[in-house]
Amino acid sequence: MDINTNKSYTKYYIIAWVFGLLFYFLDYVIRSSPAVMLPELSNSFSVSEIRLVTIIGTYYYTYSTCSLIAGIALDRFGAKYSLFAGAFILGIGCLLFMISSQFSGVTGRLFQGAGCAFAFPGCVYLASKGFSSKSLATAIGFTQCLGMLGGSAGQFVVGPLIEKGMNIYTFWLSIGIFTIIVAFGLWFITPANVVEKKEETIVKKQSLLEPYKVVFSNPQSWLCGVVSGLLFAPTTIFAMTWAVDFFQKDRAFDFHSATISSAMVAFGWVFGCPLLGYITDKINKRKPVLIFGALFMILSLIQLLYFPDLLPTKISMFLLGVGSGAAMIPYSIIKEANPDNVKGSATGAINFITFGVTTLLSPLFSRLFGQTLNDTTDKIMHFQQAGLFWIIGISIAILVSFLLKETGEGKPNNTPELAKD
Repeated sequence: MDINTNKSYTKYYIIAWVFGLLFYFLDYVIRSSPAVMLPELSNSFSVSEIRLVTIIGTYYYTYSTCSLIAGIALDRFGAKYSLFAGAFILGIGCLLFMISSQFSGVTGRLFQGAGCAFAFPGCVYLASKGFSSKSLATAIGFTQCLGMLGGSAGQFVVGPLIEKGMNIYTFWLSIGIFTIIVAFGLWFITPANVVEKKEETIVKKQSLLEPYKVVFSNPQSWLCGVVSGLLFAPTTIFAMTWAVDFFQKDRAFDFHSATISSAMVAFGWVFGCPLLGYITDKINKRKPVLIFGALFMILSLIQLLYFPDLLPTKISMFLLGVGSGAAMIPYSIIKEANPDNVKGSATGAINFITFGVTTLLSPLFSRLFGQTLNDTTDKIMHFQQAGLFWIIGISIAILVSFLLKETGEGKPNNTPELAKD
């Protein structure tokens, strides 16, 4: 392709990336907001809160599996069609939450997970097209920051709105329509894939599953996914699903305080993710920062559980979020541990494994601690045992981290290669 033509498309990819950021922001708002409306959704779907949490958890079934589909779709069809489809499906999933039935709740949440699976890989894809290698890492870091701001807003903003009397049907209608508008914005703004004929022939001849064969045959890919999943889980399962309920019932917080405290984990991510990423690039090593972040999470949880008077709960949860930013480091490791021609599929693969871990842990945590939330008499002990569950998970992540090969040392450039048009 002519260099001038390539440059002319760059600005359109950057504009499309901005719309992609909106999509990713909405991803996290929708992922986390059910945590602040558990009683309202229970009444709407006519189910118990335990059953409702199971419904909310189905998000990760389709999120993990469709992450693989997203990687294939982006490589095959580009961002224009893939991101439109993902955002549109997400919008439909939100609108289904307006129907007062258990079936629509499950279907809506499955749609939400499937649609959100396209957000982060799509933003990375657009960033790789629109930014140079020198600024690509910053663009991807900013993408993750905005996503976690959405996670914080899903509780920090939506919680007070619900508390002040906002109808949940109004919320799901509004966010559903807005998401569909973003979908059409992505359709009209994102350039269609422009590739050379030779490159197009190679893509068509390549098997759809060939990149995943390469990634999944590499043991390092599985180790990255397990570590990331165990570090993500305290955020996705505890902070974004259960924390409000636990703070209200085990710690006797009012709804407002419980909502703000749980939202601080995602807010901590906004700082922790780019900070730890910057440090890994600065020292040119991944594993030390990964292990440090995990240890920092454990210390934050120990303080929250056993020495709650040392720091306000909001600060403890914020520090937990800062440390959990280490969960993104395996995303760099898996790219560096696999060949250059499968780096895009590596993102889909690690999403699949990471949230596969979440899918397995969510019902386990619900069975062990969620079901006993209303029945236990020793509230402090119950809260400590629930937190110990996550400490054990993070400790396992640290042990598995020692099996990872260091990929940062001696690498002059750790960012994914730019796709060549």
